Amino acid sequence: MTKSWKIGFIGLGIMGRSMSFNLYRAGYEVMVWNRTASKMKEAEKWGAKTASSPRELAQYCNLIITMVGDTPDVLEVVEGEEGVIHGARPGTYLIDMSTISPEVTRSLAERVKKHGIVMLDAPVSGGDVGAKNGTLSIMVGGEKKDVEQVMPVFKAMGQKITHCGPVGAGQTVKACNQILCGLNLLGMVEAFAFARKSGVDLEKMLEVTTKGAGDSWALSNYGPRVIKGDLDPGFTVQFQQKDLRIVLQEAEKIELPLPGTAIVQQLLRSIQAYGGNEDGTQSLIRVMERLGNVEIVPKK
Repeated sequence: MTKSWKIGFIGLGIMGRSMSFNLYRAGYEVMVWNRTASKMKEAEKWGAKTASSPRELAQYCNLIITMVGDTPDVLEVVEGEEGVIHGARPGTYLIDMSTISPEVTRSLAERVKKHGIVMLDAPVSGGDVGAKNGTLSIMVGGEKKDVEQVMPVFKAMGQKITHCGPVGAGQTVKACNQILCGLNLLGMVEAFAFARKSGVDLEKMLEVTTKGAGDSWALSNYGPRVIKGDLDPGFTVQFQQKDLRIVLQEAEKIELPLPGTAIVQQLLRSIQAYGGNEDGTQSLIRVMERLGNVEIVPKK
């Protein structure tokens, strides 16, 4: 079924616009819907069809991907007045690639099943670079046979596709990923602050540490951006905070303390307090500058 899927893609943000294009480039017929219509016009230029609503999109497509901001957004595009369930035919596949609550994912999958819809959760990691290059890591929850059925679709967007378990397992693994992302980000900015205030060249420090045991995705990818003064988003503070909120809420349910994650969430709140919701998560470096009274990011 490699080319027989008619794919509907909902959500054309930083990640979704590249992911949908990669599906089109792989040979799939793609229809898009986005709350901000101008983004659909951009997709139309590279060959996507456009829908007036998630409902209309579901009437046309047999595989629907949602890549939207938060749990309420997923519920709205799937179950709202003009949602997917009102247009989808039995046998339609619904793949939510957003990052949302594992608990809500499981309950939503049960509800859409009553409409004959097969749901998988497949959140991603890799940021804007991974989305553009089609090298995302994709964490999938669902029945094995269903994952195998849509594997070619995942391979058009990602390089590492892992079946994590039943529905909801993908979101749980993504939560683990966000814990690691947050703590690695904090490690990176603390190391930068320490090096700068100690008088060490940041590029030399980065050259050494990215080749050693202290390396991380944050260090290798965000480190060079910080040195150049590039705080533009590959992933925004706003969405990182949303993800960490989900992590901490789920941890509360299972009575698990996550002190490091909580610290990162609170430090990122400082970025938000200074109006940095739309900045890249590497702007956490600004907090270290204020805390340590040290200038790290070069002035443009």
